[in-house]
Amino acid sequence: MVGQERRTRSYILTAVGIVIAAYVLFPFYLVVMNSFKVQADIVTSPISVKGASFGQLITNLGAVINNSNFNFWRALFSSVVITVISLVLLALFGAMAGWVISRNNKKKWATAIYMIFIASMIIPFQVVMLPLVSTFRDAGNFVGVPMLSTIPGIIFAYCGFGGAMTVFILTGFIKGVPYDLEEAASIDGCTPEGTFFRIILPLLAPVVTTVTILNGMWIWNDYLLPSMLLGLNGKYKTLPVAVQAFVGSYVKQWDLILTAALLAIVPMIIIFLIGQKQIMGGMVDGAVK
Repeated sequence: MVGQERRTRSYILTAVGIVIAAYVLFPFYLVVMNSFKVQADIVTSPISVKGASFGQLITNLGAVINNSNFNFWRALFSSVVITVISLVLLALFGAMAGWVISRNNKKKWATAIYMIFIASMIIPFQVVMLPLVSTFRDAGNFVGVPMLSTIPGIIFAYCGFGGAMTVFILTGFIKGVPYDLEEAASIDGCTPEGTFFRIILPLLAPVVTTVTILNGMWIWNDYLLPSMLLGLNGKYKTLPVAVQAFVGSYVKQWDLILTAALLAIVPMIIIFLIGQKQIMGGMVDGAVK
């Protein structure tokens, strides 16, 4: 009876897992499958494989990359610059903040700052998006440097929004790093800066990889923040925002929209598949330690 119950439970869990996986993967299937079709086949049969061909995918890719309104290479460059710089700053300053907080966790000011980071994680972006635009506009006017429609401005915003999760994970990991290592480095004459860069930061490589991949997927795929701070018709566009070029008031070029979306998500899928073990291991280490 016990063996039968276990098999039944296993079958139920497997069935539930298959349903959830199908639900999650279905939108991705629609994007990929319809990238192989012409506009007419997408409208008449979006789910079936009817009309899909590899030759049509090549045609769609050429139309997307060579479209002057989409400007693929410029959008790709903007996405790469924004993502890479944001990730470097998040990893560096997040590690610094996590190190200071974890080594002063018995002090009230460190606990208060840590609680503020955690509390900010539960605030929906939609609550702050309008005040954010207003604040960036006023701050740019005050310092004399435009914060809207510029790459430095959106990088600053991403560092702010991504800092909470980064500090949370890194702080949990650093708490498990023996303090004896820092004391030994101090006895040997190492400065606090040297201790951080020579001792602490190298030990954080696994969990830094985790937060970098997680933040990278979010920043690369984000649409709402770039559309607000850079604008839909601004000088700089990320790939998700540039896809808007194929959406008109009366006509939507679904073959080009879905092909452009496929181009935008493929890099992150590859990076996720390569680093999925680091993501799981780093999340567990950062949360448990």
